Amino acid sequence: MRQCAVIALICLPMLVAAHVSAAESPDCLVGSYRLADGRIVDISRPDQGTLRWRLLDGATGALHAGPHGGWTSTLGWTGRGDGNQVAFGSCRKSTISFNGSPGARIYFDVTDYSFESRGAKLVGRLVMPKGTGKVPVVVLLHGSEHDSALADYSLQRMLPAQGIGAFVYDKRGTGQSAGTYTQDFDLLADDAVAATEAARHLAGSRLSRIGYQAGSQGGWVAPIAASRTPVDFVVVCFGLAISVIDEDQQAVDIQLREKGYTPAEIEQALGVARAAEAVFASGLKSGFEHLAAMRDMYRGAPWYKDLRGDFTWLLLSRSEAELKAMAADLDWGTPFFYDPMPALAATRTDQLWIIGGEDYEAPSKVTRERLELLVHAGRPFTVAYYPEAEHGMTLFELAPDGSRASTRYAPGYFKMMRDFIIDGHLVGTYGDAQVTGPP
Repeated sequence: MRQCAVIALICLPMLVAAHVSAAESPDCLVGSYRLADGRIVDISRPDQGTLRWRLLDGATGALHAGPHGGWTSTLGWTGRGDGNQVAFGSCRKSTISFNGSPGARIYFDVTDYSFESRGAKLVGRLVMPKGTGKVPVVVLLHGSEHDSALADYSLQRMLPAQGIGAFVYDKRGTGQSAGTYTQDFDLLADDAVAATEAARHLAGSRLSRIGYQAGSQGGWVAPIAASRTPVDFVVVCFGLAISVIDEDQQAVDIQLREKGYTPAEIEQALGVARAAEAVFASGLKSGFEHLAAMRDMYRGAPWYKDLRGDFTWLLLSRSEAELKAMAADLDWGTPFFYDPMPALAATRTDQLWIIGGEDYEAPSKVTRERLELLVHAGRPFTVAYYPEAEHGMTLFELAPDGSRASTRYAPGYFKMMRDFIIDGHLVGTYGDAQVTGPP
């Protein structure tokens, strides 16, 4: 998940002990741990010298390796000390101490597996809770990232730690999988179907129900995949029920509206964005003269410096020659005008959509309206709206310059996914989520 800007330190972080020997890599600490007080804490892979911890209540922080083998715990993605005391035993012991509560690694039944889809060999992994009983299995679908899901997805442990099997795989062109990176929703949906069949095969008699969890761009892919293979549920997190072009337009609108610009100014900015979107949708082959004219017309406008959108910003500062030189690298097969509504309206699969009211990357206003219309029309949708959450379902604080720093996941977010995956029902409250669902 791409995070927001990091703000300056305002207090001293707490240094905590670590007992990983010099010969051991911090990678060996990755895993989910059950604490003596019953809580589960997940530790995800090192990234530029850091580990990330996550609790199921949504609290999270980073652990920074110190010069003498210690760790510094900081709040969310802020870089500011949070006072949490986290320490590890040796990799051989697989133990943790979290604020004085000792814990031990949770072990799973793990099966690495390769499968074929549309001419590419994809590499995946089924992670199951220990035992022989039946469990639901969720196939984890990707967003637009280029990173390895096998290496980076914490849900592949956090869900099995709660009794849910998880099948994770590197999408084509990333990590260990072959093929070329793509944003072709049709192709990615076929890959998801192949992953589902692999998960069914591996889970065997332990499988009770199966479905998808998809974040961001995966919200376009999962409903297509669900129309091609029988699944029991779809969970979409911070996804969209609009087109890619509309995503950029609505991003411009919410970003400039929250900065206090007038409707007339926002309409001017949307005109510039439309010119940039036309160039991008052409494969960076046409529309340059109109984009140049719009930039020249409004370059001095007060809002121009704040014009970003989802991808408009990428084109604004570059010349025609520079953009044409980028064309091959950005040729991802993105279906800019794909309308997801026919697939959503035709679904018979239970779907939970979790969206945030402060999402700059996937603005949720129209998506929420469309999904709630489907709910009221009797379609099998549940919509959970977190008014203060941004992309990734994180909460944030504002720096003096207006930039955001993510602090934690929305309370109830992980619990909501768990409950829906287990039996398709939500019970009680999930933080401040506003839930609209079938009777």
